[in-house]
Parts: sequence; structure tokens; C-alpha cells
Amino acid sequence: MNRPEDGVEISTGSTTEADFLASYDPADFPAVAVTVDLVVFAVVNKVLHVALVERGAPPFLGRWALPGGFVGPAEDALAAAHRELVEETGLDLGTQRVFVEQLATFSAPHRDPRMRVVSVAHLVLLAGNGTSVPDLMAGTDAARAQWLPVHELDLTSLAFDHADILAAGLERLAGKMEYTTIAAQLVPQEFTLSALRDIYTAVWQTDLPAGNFTRKMRASLTPTGAKVQAVGAPASLFTVGSEWISPPWSRPAS
Repeated sequence: MNRPEDGVEISTGSTTEADFLASYDPADFPAVAVTVDLVVFAVVNKVLHVALVERGAPPFLGRWALPGGFVGPAEDALAAAHRELVEETGLDLGTQRVFVEQLATFSAPHRDPRMRVVSVAHLVLLAGNGTSVPDLMAGTDAARAQWLPVHELDLTSLAFDHADILAAGLERLAGKMEYTTIAAQLVPQEFTLSALRDIYTAVWQTDLPAGNFTRKMRASLTPTGAKVQAVGAPASLFTVGSEWISPPWSRPAS
């Protein structure tokens, strides 16, 4: 049987695939644009922050929004996500320790008042030292770029459907922290148990007892043998030994 990849034209009735494509008119179908939006999380002083930009142009002029923009004709969604983040916030993922995964597709017909727009949202976790984050620099159509505390935001004030996207990103992170070591993506590659526990405090909005936390997490972590000075006695450093936490946490009810 001949296949298209063999370079042989396949006939469907009296029409070859080449004939079909030559006569195919994309204008016969409604235009749909594709964008990317990024939920970028970092933890500072036990507080979960998200990178937001103030829109400097309509629609939603002056409103806070997630960084993002249109996917170019010669790039895929991930490439567009990296480019848009640099252009709107100055944050270059290639120079940071980051975790990036596709979050969800948002495609409600009227989510963008300009035209039909489908957004491919991405979750980005930026590792930090717990006390500071990289400065953001607004660019393109952003008037400002700023890290803001997630749990203090008025989500109804966000542009487009970004409240839904941010909520989905937060739930993805909080949920995966029950059964995976994804929280370690928000700390340096080598970290103390106290620093990792601060991530749980920031995301889950609860202070887990130190002893219970240590017993729960030790099986998923690998000690490096090194220590750092901490309050009181020196603290041991760990790296991730397993992606999974078993048995999983039971997340406290909010």
C-alpha cells in the first residue's frame, strides 16, 4: 500500500491529495488565533508570588494580567511562551533554574473581546533562595511588571479569563505537592528541609509540624552530606531522590 510519506499521491475517488490541498481555502473556516499565557510562581519569605504585568494597551487597559501573547507563525507554543516572558517581564527562563509544564488550554468563545483566541497556558516554577526574586522589567505592551502575593490578589480584577488560568495553575501546583516532590522546583537544587517546608507553607497556607514533615519527606530525598549554618544548629542539605511521595500527603482543608 502506498503511503503519503513514500512521496506517492493518494487518490480519493478522482481527486488526489495534492489537488485537494491546492483547492483548499482556509478562509472557508472562522479564523482562530493562538496565544500563550504563563503562570510564573516563586516563593519569597514563605509567601507565594506570581509574575503579573499591567496592560499598557486595550483591551483591559491598566488591568493586571498574566504575561503572554500571540504564537508566531514560525514557532510552537513553548517557544512563544519563552519569548513572550522575556519581552513582557525581562525574565529569561534560559538563565534560571525553572520547571515548565503545559497547564491547560483555554478556549471559551468570548474569552478575548478582539477575536476568537485559544490560549495554551503554561505553569512555570522559578527556584529561589526564599528571600528574593529576579527583578522584572516591563516591555512590549506592558506598562509594569511585578511580583504580587497570590493569596492576597483580587482575582476578579485580572484581565481576560486570567483569574481562571491563575486558579488552575495554583490548583495544579497545590495538588501535585500532595504526591510528588514538585515543591523542590521552587528551591535551589540543594536545599534544607526547612526551606522545602516553607514552600508548603506558602502554597497550602498552613504551617506543617517540622517533625511530621521530616518523617514524611525523608524517603523521597537524598542527603548530600553537606550542611549550612541555620538558626541554632547547622542544617543538612538534600536533593530530590524520588519524584513521588509515598504515601501521599493529605492536604489540609482550606
